[in-house]
Amino acid sequence: MRDIKEIKQTAGLIIKKEKTNGFGGTYCIFEYKNGKAKLKQQLHFIFSWSCGFEHLSVSTPTRTPTWDEMCIMKDIFWRDDEECMQLHPKKENYIDNMKYCLHIWRPINQAIPMPPNIMVGLRPKHLKEDIAQLIKFAKENDIEIDEETLNELKDLGVDC
Repeated sequence: MRDIKEIKQTAGLIIKKEKTNGFGGTYCIFEYKNGKAKLKQQLHFIFSWSCGFEHLSVSTPTRTPTWDEMCIMKDIFWRDDEECMQLHPKKENYIDNMKYCLHIWRPINQAIPMPPNIMVGLRPKHLKEDIAQLIKFAKENDIEIDEETLNELKDLGVDC
């Protein structure tokens, strides 16, 4: 979690209510045209830290926040090197007290288990590293990589 003082100094962040373990308010997103700022979107939020989790809820009055908006909010409250998660619980645990609200969670005293990057795809700036991770994963799980693929990887300069 970012330092609370740093979070509160975020341009466009308006704190409306504060308690000992959290605060809530609005984050205003502006667009700039011809040197003038125009309010583009308001995101309402509640941020707290208790019960072993840091928690952020984000909502708008008329629609569910977008992925990009959730990324903006994640970047306000957590550092780039911190992993957070959005969860899909079992149906029996669904709670829908607010129609257009999404949540981000981060456990306070434990790491979030993360799948290998390669399960999502290759990162252009880390191609060799990701391919090496894929090969390691394949070897550890007795997955055979055909000879032609191995030769192509060697041509790319990846250790197989």
